[in-house]
Amino acid sequence: MSHNSFGLLFRVTTFGESHGAGIGCVVDGCPPRIPLEAADIQAELDRRRPGVSRFTTQRREPDEARILSGVMIDETTGRQVTTGTPIGIFIDNVDQRSKDYGEIKDKYRPGHADYAYEAKYGIRDYRGGGRASARETAARVAAGAIARKVTPDVSVRGALVQMGKLKIDRTRWDWDEVGRNPFFTPDAAAAERFADYLDDIRKAGSSIGAVIEVVAEGVPAGWGAPIYGKLDAEIAAALMGINAVKGVEIGRGNDGQPRFLSNHAGGILGGISTGQPIVARFAVKPTSSILAPRRTVTRAIEDTEIVTKGRHDPCVGIRAVPVGEAMVACVLADAFLRHRGQVGA
Repeated sequence: MSHNSFGLLFRVTTFGESHGAGIGCVVDGCPPRIPLEAADIQAELDRRRPGVSRFTTQRREPDEARILSGVMIDETTGRQVTTGTPIGIFIDNVDQRSKDYGEIKDKYRPGHADYAYEAKYGIRDYRGGGRASARETAARVAAGAIARKVTPDVSVRGALVQMGKLKIDRTRWDWDEVGRNPFFTPDAAAAERFADYLDDIRKAGSSIGAVIEVVAEGVPAGWGAPIYGKLDAEIAAALMGINAVKGVEIGRGNDGQPRFLSNHAGGILGGISTGQPIVARFAVKPTSSILAPRRTVTRAIEDTEIVTKGRHDPCVGIRAVPVGEAMVACVLADAFLRHRGQVGA
């Protein structure tokens, strides 16, 4: 399977399946002598980790990251730093229940990549979806943690702003609140409404979609390139590459420098950053693996009904918040290195 890598100078390749031995990533192009410990990666993985509340899948994965390569102890400082060589990260899968998927191995889940994968490759991993599973996104979050170290002056934060038809009140936006509730939402009152709403969805054996907003601050003017290297195009492509994402929008959401009267463009004009906050939103569809019965077809194209057992997120958009942050962080790290390589600053 090709197309498992993204980025040019800061390049990320992910590998592994939902029900394989584990998942991981290789980050190539990270500059040398950047302090990097497993704890830096773990802090981000813990935010995405499953099983931390009743609103996410109850699969119990510690998601402990091991750094396999690309680091060593700097004798002058005693700290572990990057060496400039590829950084390998591995995360063990420890709580697979492949038997939960035995009943659907010859059926296609509506809205899932089951049929498309088999049509393309002639084979598919029905055990949790293989590479199409949200499990793969843990590797992206690990890569994003490294990207943040490459651009330490840039802040990338995300928040869930809509679940189904329920939206937050933007006048109540509080970034500190994002870390205090299980929905990564900046509106405490909305979090209470989301809880009741999602309890009903979960009890009905169904799922719901969501919208996530990512804001990057501290990006100077000049990153990105016109025509074929547009920063907004690359951010959009990165976010669309997240499993279950069906739509992306950019925008509407300095002393001695030009002052903009608005930021409807979301911090990017002509594909190049303006120095304003970069604002992107992406929509995540409802989870395809649900307990409610639905009509579908078998591999033999026969009409049938499907019920997906196992442990699944009733709203996969919740854990997509740190994933969206990671993808934007990776794109910005790549943009920074390319900008520095072209203009030397």
